[in-house]
Amino acid sequence: MIDMDTRLRVARGIAKTETEASMAVFRTLKERGHPDAPPPTISDGWGGIDEAMVEVYGRVPEYGGVGRPPERKRPLPGWQYVQMVKIRKQGRVVGTKLRVIYGEAPATLELLGQSTAYVERTHATMRTFSSRLTRRTLAFSKQLCLCRAAAAWDDCYYNWARAHKSLRLECINDPLRRWQPRSPAMAAGLTDHIWTVKELLTIVVPPCLNNTQ
Repeated sequence: MIDMDTRLRVARGIAKTETEASMAVFRTLKERGHPDAPPPTISDGWGGIDEAMVEVYGRVPEYGGVGRPPERKRPLPGWQYVQMVKIRKQGRVVGTKLRVIYGEAPATLELLGQSTAYVERTHATMRTFSSRLTRRTLAFSKQLCLCRAAAAWDDCYYNWARAHKSLRLECINDPLRRWQPRSPAMAAGLTDHIWTVKELLTIVVPPCLNNTQ
């Protein structure tokens, strides 16, 4: 999942199904600043994300004293989620239609826009820089831990060390250059410069590893 304004990759999920991966994403977001409700979200039409939202953020309604007590979680008011469904004809995309899953249609569409181009662009970038994610290849990860490690490194480099052309700022008082490059972390206010690989490897604290061989 990425933030549309800063292009910052804020969470990821690696699982066998899209629902399980989405649940991992929302659990991460719940720990990182969205404890009560999921952030406004737009995705493609494959499904699974709405189920993950309910599983992570939903609540079981209070029992009203009539009938059978509710047991299943339900979505809460205030959620905003839109699906962009691709219309295909003979295997080719000929159009799109928007489907508002949660939220009021006019306000939700105005907030989230009508495209998933940002997340699709970052997916293409991931496949370009990581052969493990390339389609129809033998370079896939043979172990899940290696796939997660490669994804973590790719996200770290993408957020902190890679300049994005769409985020650059025009330099007004600098005659030597026209543009100031920025990374997603700079756009999000997390740092004031583009990090080098050396900084990534020496400043970021590595996670604790098990002592088992």
